[in-house]
Amino acid sequence: MKTEEATEKKEIEREEMEMEMEVETQDESEGLRRPQPWTQQITGRGFIASILIGAIYSVIVMKLNLTTGLSPNFNVSAALLAFVFVRSWTKMLQKAGFVVKPFTRQENTMIQTCAVACYSLAHGGGFASYLLGLNRKTYELSGVHTEGNPSNSVKEPGFGWMCGYLFLVCFVGLFVLIPLRKILIVDMNLTFPSGMATAVLINGFHSKGNKTAKKQVRGFMKYFSISFLWAFFQWFYTGKEGCGFSQFPTFGLKAWKHSFFFDFNTTFIGAGMLVSHLVNLSLLLGSVLSYGVMWPLIGQLKGNWFPASLEETSMKSLYGYKVFLAVALILGDGLYTFVKVMFCTIINVHGRLRNKKLGPAAVDHQKKHLDDQRVNEMFLRETIPFWVAAVGYLAFSLISVIAVPIIFPQLKWYYVIGAYVLAPSLAFCNAYGAGLTDINMAYNYGKVALFVLAALSGRENGVVAALAGCGLVKSVLSVACILMQDFKTAQLTFTSPRAMFLSQVVGTAIGCIIAPSSFFLFYKAFDIGNPYGEFKAPYALIYRNMAILGVEGFSALPQHCLQLCYGFFAFAIAVNLVRDFSPQKIGQWMPLPMVMGVPFLIGASFAIDMSIGSLIVFAWHKRDTKKAEFMVPAVASGLICGEGLWTLPEAVLALAQVKPPICMKFVPS
Repeated sequence: MKTEEATEKKEIEREEMEMEMEVETQDESEGLRRPQPWTQQITGRGFIASILIGAIYSVIVMKLNLTTGLSPNFNVSAALLAFVFVRSWTKMLQKAGFVVKPFTRQENTMIQTCAVACYSLAHGGGFASYLLGLNRKTYELSGVHTEGNPSNSVKEPGFGWMCGYLFLVCFVGLFVLIPLRKILIVDMNLTFPSGMATAVLINGFHSKGNKTAKKQVRGFMKYFSISFLWAFFQWFYTGKEGCGFSQFPTFGLKAWKHSFFFDFNTTFIGAGMLVSHLVNLSLLLGSVLSYGVMWPLIGQLKGNWFPASLEETSMKSLYGYKVFLAVALILGDGLYTFVKVMFCTIINVHGRLRNKKLGPAAVDHQKKHLDDQRVNEMFLRETIPFWVAAVGYLAFSLISVIAVPIIFPQLKWYYVIGAYVLAPSLAFCNAYGAGLTDINMAYNYGKVALFVLAALSGRENGVVAALAGCGLVKSVLSVACILMQDFKTAQLTFTSPRAMFLSQVVGTAIGCIIAPSSFFLFYKAFDIGNPYGEFKAPYALIYRNMAILGVEGFSALPQHCLQLCYGFFAFAIAVNLVRDFSPQKIGQWMPLPMVMGVPFLIGASFAIDMSIGSLIVFAWHKRDTKKAEFMVPAVASGLICGEGLWTLPEAVLALAQVKPPICMKFVPS
């Protein structure tokens, strides 16, 4: 009897679910046939959800940047979190008897775009790299008596000037490529893989029905709770510096001294689940090469290669080798990628021009896809006027030319004008390359600007001018590239470009306030930039020393470091050549040199955490590939957000000088 009742109950639930899915599918198809006006795609609840998600991920990304300098792409995670937030909210209101507006893929796209624009500034705003590289601690770590590192090249972080600087340089980037939107997205039909992947995910959310969505929501909430409670539990054992589970000597004390241990960090485990296996393997290889082989060997040469009396943090001691060899790998990989993407861009443009001259055959081939025609028609229906782009770009450029030299007197106004004259062409090249390869080259363009400005500005002004100019160029190109990726997402989810652009503007404006706020949350509560602490901020030191290198040349390097730099620079290029020109069976196993360089400064523990995340994904795919494909982003997002959210009360407790009651530490017997 009970079995029959249970069977009947399950049948009723299944029928209700099918009816719900049919209604949802019908609503979606109606939405595709008659897309909403752009004003209806923007909602108040959407902006509230965007601010919440943007704030959460700003804190998470800031923590990752200040600890490792690495941050995975959270676009998919943000789209999932937007879906979870709004769908849960609408369900709750429906059960309470309220009539709510249906949650569409267009609103989902708007929330994801606004949230990503917000937390992207925490990742790319320079808080852990070129802006933090201006503070006194980084100046002292670079060597007080180092040539090309003058005492006046210091600017302490300040909320006011950081907000103003972000507003100036980021809003210029929003307007620079709007007139070329149709050319990049429709005429050239560039892929923009990240934007396309996000669109596929959002479309999947709104077409699979509630069964998959419920599993993802449950998975996210379960692992969010586990991660948050675990971080809270760990806090009780961190009474003093160097205490707690984060210093657990998993492989013994000798391995722990060389940073080889598992530190129980669920944020890094989740990040390892989101990035590719190749990234995690590259991190492990870099850890073994540096802390397992090179640093112990170079350390034994103390008194021979460098004076034994020097402090460990001196740039003329072992620390200098760590910094400059990481720089060599990053520059070698960056230069190769820069040349490769530019070459691919030129070849591709040349091929398109030739096809255009051949006649209407290529055009007929493009027009035969009716779905593409419908997508493009909807995308081009609501245009953004040219005058908006022209006025916006000229106005913000003019304000920047006046205001940026006031913030950074070392960066002369004519350098700013030169950067903005070149910005449209550089932004187009960068966005075109990203559309082909999914590689945003803004950081590499910024490094080129860094070396050029360091050389032009001279010894007294070179460091500050280089770091500030690097941030200006990088921010403009990066924001413009992210905008084009979001336009691709909008095209494939039938979202109005106007709604998408407004969401990007609002997200950027909010990010210009939230990003500095999240930075100062850490800066006031923790010891940022301490090479022996948790928040090492490795890229601040790397960027400052690249600027010193641009001012002084090779004289800034420690003894024998130049020869090692040559070797690592050549290694980075050679590895990329093997990956691109060897058979796929060999090339797919080539490590990523830029990723290998990260553990050179910060140690191996986080690489072990991320590799465990990669191992979980590998095992899950072996066991159940279909389930892993849609559950891995949810579980990883839960792990990242749980511990990331604990950072807020942890920082508040630190500011209130509330210390944990227990210190768990391991010492040799």
